[in-house]
Amino acid sequence: MHFSPRTLEDLAFPEVLATLGQRCRTAAGRTRALARSFLDDASAVREALARVDEARALLQAQISLPLGGVADVRGSVERAEKGGLLEPKELTACAQTLFAFTRTREALAERSGLVPRLVFVGQRLPDLEKLAVRIDRCFEADGEISERASPALKEARDRIRGLHRAIKSRLDALLHDEKFLLNLRESYYTLRNNRYVVPVLAQARAEVPGIVHNASQSGQTLFVEPESLVGVGNDLAIAQSVALEEERRVLQELSDAVGRESARILEGVEAAAELDEAEAAAQLGADLASSTPVVEDADGPLVLLALRHPLLVLRGREVVANDVRLEDEVRALVISGPNAGGKTVTLTALGLCAVLLRAGLQIPAAAGSRVPLFTSVHSAVGDAQDIALDLSTFSAHVQELKRILESAGPGGLVLIDEIAADTDPREGAALAIAVLEELLGRGVRVLVTTHLEELKALTHVDRRFLNARVGFDSKRMAPTYKLQLGAAGTSSALDLASRMGLAPHVVDRARDLARGSGGPLAQALAAAEEERRALSEELERARAATAAAEANARALAAERAEFAEQRRAEESAHAERLRVESERALTEVSSQLAELRQQVSVERAEAARAALAAQAEAARSRAEALSRQSARATLAPAPDTLGVGDVVHHLGLRRDVTVLELAGDEVLVSAGALKMRVPRAELAGARDERPQSRFPAADRGRASLARASKAAPAALEAPALRVDVRGMRADEAVREVESFLDQAFRNGDPGVLVLHGHGTGALKQAVREYLEDSPYVRMYRPGESHEGGDGVTVVGLRVDE
Repeated sequence: MHFSPRTLEDLAFPEVLATLGQRCRTAAGRTRALARSFLDDASAVREALARVDEARALLQAQISLPLGGVADVRGSVERAEKGGLLEPKELTACAQTLFAFTRTREALAERSGLVPRLVFVGQRLPDLEKLAVRIDRCFEADGEISERASPALKEARDRIRGLHRAIKSRLDALLHDEKFLLNLRESYYTLRNNRYVVPVLAQARAEVPGIVHNASQSGQTLFVEPESLVGVGNDLAIAQSVALEEERRVLQELSDAVGRESARILEGVEAAAELDEAEAAAQLGADLASSTPVVEDADGPLVLLALRHPLLVLRGREVVANDVRLEDEVRALVISGPNAGGKTVTLTALGLCAVLLRAGLQIPAAAGSRVPLFTSVHSAVGDAQDIALDLSTFSAHVQELKRILESAGPGGLVLIDEIAADTDPREGAALAIAVLEELLGRGVRVLVTTHLEELKALTHVDRRFLNARVGFDSKRMAPTYKLQLGAAGTSSALDLASRMGLAPHVVDRARDLARGSGGPLAQALAAAEEERRALSEELERARAATAAAEANARALAAERAEFAEQRRAEESAHAERLRVESERALTEVSSQLAELRQQVSVERAEAARAALAAQAEAARSRAEALSRQSARATLAPAPDTLGVGDVVHHLGLRRDVTVLELAGDEVLVSAGALKMRVPRAELAGARDERPQSRFPAADRGRASLARASKAAPAALEAPALRVDVRGMRADEAVREVESFLDQAFRNGDPGVLVLHGHGTGALKQAVREYLEDSPYVRMYRPGESHEGGDGVTVVGLRVDE
């Protein structure tokens, strides 16, 4: 396996590693990413890619490992291992790192089925939470050693505070003595060299016996420790010395504890760096829309789907994706086309994919891509001209070709930009062909860009070569950046010159000269390009016409359906109005009949009522027929073969019924408790394929009970989700809790558990003050005794409406 520094620079691999490092959250992970090594075999590459895939799965699930508290404590731990004394800041960093180890290991354990490889790495994170708690309780939030660290330290500090109070009390008494005040510059006391002093006038020095600790710049004021305070001041100095010695003892004890666990802590930092690097690789893959390719042997097919250059994507450029294939007999790809058309971009993007694969990173191509595990990658990209070394552009290029021929071997990949250019075209083409034949004979895969016609013609005489071209839009006079396999391209130099603003009369003269020059291949390529352009325009016109015709057909079909539905609705509405009017008339006649029965002409009234009733019945029948027709239009037809138990729709009842018995053209159906025989013609496809319940009242009762149970308030129990912020500073803890609540709220979780411990109470207070105003929080309460007591807070989340 060989990747020269020149090749890695040509392909901008260090820039990719820099972007990977920027996505790491720990210093150790960033260091590891910037020095990412290449893997030796296919199994190691597949394992690394599988680890990145698992990190991508966590990313897609919006899960981030709690690695933020991991600090680069390796130097401190190594010093502690040798018996060194760690500063409070170093010890608190160690405690935060150990807490982060615990949180990360627990987070991975909860998702062991989703990320088994990351869980395996996480098992190297040591369980040193007891040591972390011990260190944490020895320090206050500002980094000062806490009195909880040692009873002797608390006793010494209590004595110091008592002596301070005694000295200040005596000084206050002196400052209220009017005779004593006459000897002072001003009525105050201060500290000099950690001793209490008063500002005495220089001429009154003899009136204030004591020790002079300092003087003003003018010498007119002396800072004197009164003689009556010297003894107490000495006691204070001794007490402070005892406290300092006890603090040093505590720091040494904690440092020794860290030193004893140095091997496990260092292994944990390395494991956390691996996890951080995996998450960074997953984030980079997501930003690039990368995928994991199929890893092939060095001689296997090379298939890149929707290939994009990663650096262009990261810079926010609009990138045209291209497919690249080297399969079967094809061993060399000859890319031609206009300048600034994307030839070199395609070349370097492909080489970068080969290098990324060896580094165990996803490639900027679509899923289904296949990449061989090349044993080496060599490149000659860009101008290596060096005046200091007496190298012209061409001689420098030949030096690069020499370097490649000396080291390229079987299973390798060679990338050459503008091979054998900057010299006589005929001799340059001959040299290029000889170099390519030599490389292919050694079993090397080759990609070259060129403007030489002889290289474009190789595909017609040697099946190992395949042409490809980048397109050029003659209408816009600009490249399309689209790669087309199997075709050679023209350089379009004159079109590019015109687009770049070269004087029109110069370009026109160049076109006149070019028409009479060039060999048969150049003329054939130009003719083929013109024919392709005409066919492409004709195809675009045909596609546009087809699309317009299809749109018109869809619009016409929609209008017809809308008209038919509107007509059925109007007919049904008219029939309904007629039925209502007839029933109203029948009601009126029946009312009149009651009056006529008391008269002589009862028989004539009965005849009139019967005639009107017949008219109403006929109108009702017409309305029902129209309603059935409208309903049948909106339902699926009844099955051709009905069976007992089938659910169908009865047009007259306007509801689904169940088939109980078949008897010729009649069917016995049930609608709840109702059974009836109906003609087959009155049945259509069911609105709902599920049979209706035969006990609707019971169903309604159960539904009401379910709604009532759902609406009833439930007691908030300690939830399974928890966030551990022990060992964090207050601002870090609040940010961690806020991020965790945001995730839980979006996941629809009813509540979470916040572990903050007891400590001094500052962390608990900061967390609960944040919860008081958090938009996510419905309520919160201290934990019960079985939940962790006041060292935890149970939080209920709002429901996202």
